[in-house]
Amino acid sequence: MAFSRSARLGALATAAASFLVIAASSAPAPGADGVGDSYFPRLGNGGFDVRHYDLDVAYAPDTDRLDGRTTITARATKNLSSFDLDLQKLEITRIEVNGRRAAFTRTGDEVRVTPRGALARGRTFKVTVTYGGVPEPLGGPIIFGSDYGWMKTADGVFVACEPNAASTWFPSSDHPSDKATYDIRIKAPKGLTGVSNGRLISTRDKGSQTVTHWRESRPMATYLATATIGKFDVKTGRTPAGTPIYVAIDPVLANSNSVDVYGLTAEATDYWSQVFGPYPFEETGAIVDDMPQAGFSLEVQSKPAYSAVRSEGTIVHELAHQWFGDSVSVDHWKDIWLNEGFATYAQWLWSEHKGVRSAHDSFLAGYNARPADAAFWQTVVADPQRDTMFASAVYNRGAMTLQMLRERIGDTAFFKLLPAWTKAHRYGNANSADFIALAEKVSGQQLDDLFQTWLYTTGKPAL
Repeated sequence: MAFSRSARLGALATAAASFLVIAASSAPAPGADGVGDSYFPRLGNGGFDVRHYDLDVAYAPDTDRLDGRTTITARATKNLSSFDLDLQKLEITRIEVNGRRAAFTRTGDEVRVTPRGALARGRTFKVTVTYGGVPEPLGGPIIFGSDYGWMKTADGVFVACEPNAASTWFPSSDHPSDKATYDIRIKAPKGLTGVSNGRLISTRDKGSQTVTHWRESRPMATYLATATIGKFDVKTGRTPAGTPIYVAIDPVLANSNSVDVYGLTAEATDYWSQVFGPYPFEETGAIVDDMPQAGFSLEVQSKPAYSAVRSEGTIVHELAHQWFGDSVSVDHWKDIWLNEGFATYAQWLWSEHKGVRSAHDSFLAGYNARPADAAFWQTVVADPQRDTMFASAVYNRGAMTLQMLRERIGDTAFFKLLPAWTKAHRYGNANSADFIALAEKVSGQQLDDLFQTWLYTTGKPAL
């Protein structure tokens, strides 16, 4: 087919204009300073996906000073002229991108990094941050009024960071939607033990310090990372089913153990593996520290952290989180019932398993104990709001939702659904809509009315 000269010129002009539009749309631009979480708008960062953290932290208990060097391996998801990291309070002395010094600025907890050259979409890059200072725990109503994050103890530090305190001790994209693998090296004075996620790679003395190297090879949300340091009695082995186990207990608590933490951890890990699907990590265990002022425990990935010796119910709850919260993590924090409601329901299942009380009776006990005008019934479980995201209703009404679901679809479908859920989203993220869709698929039933009543509506539902 032939074209006239004017037609050819017109075609060239159109092509040039299209090229300019494409070029403009792909021009390097800054990454977002948050992932858009409604509870924490500036938590996490846009424009890249973290693949791996390499943390090297040295802690001096006498001065409470932390010196760190973190290398983040990430993949750009757009053409980046700059990008943000989350880091609270600590002073940065140097940032490098791909081995070249990079400029940076700070606005509050946001660190904007400008590399010497733009980072192309799809490119893997490394950013190394050297920093130090005295980490400060966070506080307020979010965690039951307790401090959380990096918390000093009598002999070291207790590190439990849900929901937004990982960036109090290392630079990160501090949101559960951006999971990564980890190498964590902890330098502490000789005589103290540094305990972290995954499996212990090595322990070596370096001058007056002992360096422990831990590796979490399964994707992990930042808030689940720990570098707890102190004097610990350590017991290792395998569960009866063969999962490696590492339990560290502060010797101060040695005579206050009403629960066999090691034995119960092994037993519950194996039992949940039967109910929820294969254990998702390389090691199970526990960190039990003398930190009573914290007043809470956390489902630290592979080794739940307890701020004192806790009850049997708490231990089975935190271990259930290894599936619900750790392996399958929330897309956004408003979906927190997918963590806490499931782990609370696991406590009911454990009581049922032990012949103490059926899950149905646990449901009725909680339902009947709360009158219709109780504040408990005024929480929208699927979106409880930031300052009440750990309210009792999120835990207990979330568990009630699961019992109502079980009674609607029957045990066969329900106990098929639980491992199907953990398999479908293993090492990933999910939300309430995902769970409802899977529940309907597995059961073959339409369940909108049940979830609307129990998750999205206030008021005490009628039975």
